[in-house]
Amino acid sequence: MLAAIDIGNTNVMWGIFEGSRLVAHWRLATNPKATADEYGVLCTNLLAHHGRASEQITGAIISSVVPALTETFVSMVEMYFSRTPLVVSPDTDTGLTLRYNNPKEIGSDRIVNAAAAHHKFHRNLIIVDFGTATTFCAVTKSGDYLGGVIAPGLGISAEALFARAAKLSKVELTRPKTVIGTDTAGSIQAGLLFGYAGLVDSIVRRMEQELGHPSYVIATGGLASVIAPETTTIRTTEPFLTLHGLELLYRRAQGLPSTD
Repeated sequence: MLAAIDIGNTNVMWGIFEGSRLVAHWRLATNPKATADEYGVLCTNLLAHHGRASEQITGAIISSVVPALTETFVSMVEMYFSRTPLVVSPDTDTGLTLRYNNPKEIGSDRIVNAAAAHHKFHRNLIIVDFGTATTFCAVTKSGDYLGGVIAPGLGISAEALFARAAKLSKVELTRPKTVIGTDTAGSIQAGLLFGYAGLVDSIVRRMEQELGHPSYVIATGGLASVIAPETTTIRTTEPFLTLHGLELLYRRAQGLPSTD
């Protein structure tokens, strides 16, 4: 079994693969102060709850945008899974050509998403990842990673609103019944959800205009299922794109045959 671990600013998403099949996945809170032992106990308990043992892990791969936790998870995998994990970097063989001024600035999650999407769709793509930040990545049919856009995520935008407006209370990020809110909660929900959908559509259209061609738009990330239905540009949602990308990159690194 392969352990694929994606360390984000808000959550750590990890899963286990049997071959190319994702058989289990979990979402953990990102805590830069947590130790390798704390995450190790948690991960082995989750495996056990799913009827698996840590001894069954035959390989591991890590993507991280939280430097303080990268070594923590490397140590955790070494101690609890007895494996040395592959850590994704701009030097990792992805099958892409990184047309970025400084590839070391690209978040590893963006690289992994781009590799997974290119491998699956083989067409001009824009990948929208709804995480702590919302990122837009342009990838050509031939596998050129061109760059993209980084915007504040919906979650932190909402937190900023609640923190700065004393009379506004937190609301659940769900679709309101109407755009014109008839109470404060509905008004906030409309502003956040429909406003963010408009942001997505506007950026995608501007990217396509600059690229000079239409693109197939893919959504992923924690809030993709909430926002994507409200947009006009997103064509499909791939909730586990990053995990599948990690499995793909591990297979490439091991020289294993491609699966489709």
